[in-house]
Amino acid sequence: MVWRLISTFVLVVVSAIVIGLGDSALAQAPTGRLISVYDRGTTRIFMSKAKTVGEALAAEHIALDKRDTVEPSVNDELIASSYSINIYRARPVVVVDGNIRIKTVSPYQTAAQIAKDVGITIYDEDITTLKPLTNFLTDGAGLQLTILRAKPITLDLYGKQTEIRTQAKTVGGMLTEKNIILGDKGRVSVPQNTPISPGMAVRVWREGIQTVSIDQAMPIPSRIVYDNDRPIGYRATQTAGTPGVRSITYQLNIKDGVELSRVEIANIITRNPTEQIEVIGLYNDGSGLTKNKGAQYFTDSKGVSHRETYYDLNMSTAMQSCGQGGHYNVRPDGAKVDGQGYIIVAADYAIYPKCSIVETSLGLAKVYDTGGFVARFPYGFDLATDWSTPDGV
Repeated sequence: MVWRLISTFVLVVVSAIVIGLGDSALAQAPTGRLISVYDRGTTRIFMSKAKTVGEALAAEHIALDKRDTVEPSVNDELIASSYSINIYRARPVVVVDGNIRIKTVSPYQTAAQIAKDVGITIYDEDITTLKPLTNFLTDGAGLQLTILRAKPITLDLYGKQTEIRTQAKTVGGMLTEKNIILGDKGRVSVPQNTPISPGMAVRVWREGIQTVSIDQAMPIPSRIVYDNDRPIGYRATQTAGTPGVRSITYQLNIKDGVELSRVEIANIITRNPTEQIEVIGLYNDGSGLTKNKGAQYFTDSKGVSHRETYYDLNMSTAMQSCGQGGHYNVRPDGAKVDGQGYIIVAADYAIYPKCSIVETSLGLAKVYDTGGFVARFPYGFDLATDWSTPDGV
């Protein structure tokens, strides 16, 4: 009996110590942000209390060369609960541009980025190839960027002179490449089998009829990148785009000073547009509307309080307005958005006209719809989502 009492007492004491140690271990468990670092094919995961990406990497003794590239940037502040960090290590790159051969060290992954890094301009008509270096002893383990230049020529197209570039071998091939249709009365200043040479001048005209060339702006293509590490409401242009230019030539039939007909005979792009990339934050710290909340009040930057609810309907009809043509998307958190990434909302048209931009707890939105709720909540917003029936519609 005595030994049984002693054994019981020992077990109780040991259990208390283990529990105490367990509580202590829990109390001392690492806290901070979960960081995943992808570096040269390996993944490293750790917790960090650092304020910036650079500080987090330094604390883990992850060394960076001044030529390495880090995404997000080493200066980016750590504000979310978790981050995925990519390190692009600088490696040898040989740029072959005709008779020019440049050796450099670059972390960039695309031909355009590498060329820009060494101060070389690449035109839309140039052909670029990236492949691994083959002479490891001379050049090291890296990449070779080869640029096949398009030839620059001067094209006088129906009275409008333009500097263009072409990969075509002959003048006839250039006309086909640029979608220039001569027709029965079209003429070219040189035979179509003439080889293309840099700097040559080619003139195209039409006999016995008037033509006119018009420059038309091409819209900037845009792409939206959703960032789960950025807070809701964050919206910034990562890369600014530029509009393109299209030159359209028409054949005019004019009688007594009146234009009777107009036929398009040439349509060439003289400058391609460049893509604009916008980043929109999706990190919800709990203040944004969710399916579980159902309804809440949100105060915008002007101090106006809005009652927010959500609904889940096919928005194709509502999206016929504001230039959307019936199209919309569902972003990763389930909010339905238009082509520019604005959340689709219903509101009181008398206060918020259709197509106007408004603030919501899930970010900037655009008014496409209304509803009976506005009679009771004139400043209310009903956010279109895919939460009730997650089917992408």
